[in-house]
Amino acid sequence: MRTTQPLHAYWVVVVSYLIALLLTIWPVPDWAEPFRPAWVMLTTVYWSLYMPHRVGVVSAFIVGLLTDTLTGTLLGEHALALILVAWVVLRMHLQLRVYPWWQQTLTVVVLAVLYTLILFWVDGALGYTGSVATRWLPVLTTTLLWPWVMQVLGRLQQRYRVS
Repeated sequence: MRTTQPLHAYWVVVVSYLIALLLTIWPVPDWAEPFRPAWVMLTTVYWSLYMPHRVGVVSAFIVGLLTDTLTGTLLGEHALALILVAWVVLRMHLQLRVYPWWQQTLTVVVLAVLYTLILFWVDGALGYTGSVATRWLPVLTTTLLWPWVMQVLGRLQQRYRVS
């Protein structure tokens, strides 16, 4: 017998993505802009890791297009990067789930570098240049926030019985 999820359980995923999108476009002082983490990437990694049957490549594509639209970047730039990140997580989710938090954090470093390299490649092809700090500092802040994001989303997932 198949049990169905309560409707509010799916809203946890949607609301978490909306909050990640909001944090992505939230105004910050000029000095803090290079430190802005990749909130949408972190959310995609978490949900692809812990709900691979519900959140995956298609979700990453849709959220990536929303990110491109909200940030004013080339349409499909973040979508491509998020698709590749989600694909890697989906391919390895059974292994990653049993890793301790620190090994998952090391994996997130690699995923954040992949995400940044894809964005850097697309921007380079378009002729956009930027400083090294604006490209690679978000990898550091994204990595440092992973354990916190994992805890917050994990508690929400348990509280609302999202599976």
